[in-house]
Amino acid sequence: MVKSPYFIDQISEKNDCSEIIDVRSENEFVEDHIPGAINLPVLNNQERAKVGTIYKEISPFKARKIGASLVTKNISHFLEKYFFTKDKNYVPLIYCWRGGQRSNSLAIVLSQIGWQVQVLKGGYKTYRQHVRQELEILPLKFNYNILCGLTGTGKTDLLHQLSKQGYQVLDLEKIANHRGSLLGKEWEKKIDYQPSQKYFDSLLLQQFKSFDLTKPIWVESESYKIGEVYLPSKLWHKMKESPCFEVQLPLSERVNFLLKKYTYLITYPSILKKRLTYLKSRYGKGKIDDWFKLIDQKKWFDLVQDLLITHYDPAYHKSLSKTYNRFKKIIYFSEFNSVKIEKVLED
Repeated sequence: MVKSPYFIDQISEKNDCSEIIDVRSENEFVEDHIPGAINLPVLNNQERAKVGTIYKEISPFKARKIGASLVTKNISHFLEKYFFTKDKNYVPLIYCWRGGQRSNSLAIVLSQIGWQVQVLKGGYKTYRQHVRQELEILPLKFNYNILCGLTGTGKTDLLHQLSKQGYQVLDLEKIANHRGSLLGKEWEKKIDYQPSQKYFDSLLLQQFKSFDLTKPIWVESESYKIGEVYLPSKLWHKMKESPCFEVQLPLSERVNFLLKKYTYLITYPSILKKRLTYLKSRYGKGKIDDWFKLIDQKKWFDLVQDLLITHYDPAYHKSLSKTYNRFKKIIYFSEFNSVKIEKVLED
């Protein structure tokens, strides 16, 4: 029996679908998409630009004819290469920018085959509105424990230990693909890339929806901006009002920890130098030259120690005094390997 596509108002955990398909162009998908969705563009980047140009400069009618031809060709390709192996119980959920022609073009074909197809009413715009609304409300429903500490005290590693023990952890640096400082981009992945602000929001909301409202969330003392993305204002304000647990570690241990943890400081000296030049206006050419000399001489311990003393530690104390100042406990470790999760949680 031939089925008709049916429309849903919003995507939720209750939606019974096999997978989510984003039929927008590749660039639209990269900027933001529903987490877990796959991209099957019925018009790719070049085709969408071509049709749009014809629509504006020549004729909407001609643009629709060319667009229909391209969409038909692409759907035929997807039927042969992707959908051919799907069984009769397959239930796709499809969306485009506004839930209009692009999503309907694929939805109608799939429903004519006999699959029960869902289409997101209003498309991506509806989804994006949902994300923005939820991030105004959901972060306020949780309680937070803030893990503070100077650079090199292993806060992120401690968060990972908490997560392994079953505690709720919000790893903002992981979601942002950034370590939250001038030198913090994920070089070791060989990808100088952060998610867009919109996709960061999507991933953040996905994480929040997995949390239990009855349990606190452990989170590191991040600033309002992580790399090039910003925290939702409601989350930021709630974090600033939350109790802080400060981790302390001797300076030499912090230097050794950073050298072991961030090997790209040594592997990519040219990139390191480039990043350090951003601090020239703050510390002057003489200090930058001193750091460059330490790099050239491969005096990595001295370099990292001076960076901590000159830049990172003062910045931390200045930031902490303005933001996270509701201290509940100081956790001191003589060396990083002595970190025990029980010490964080004991009264």
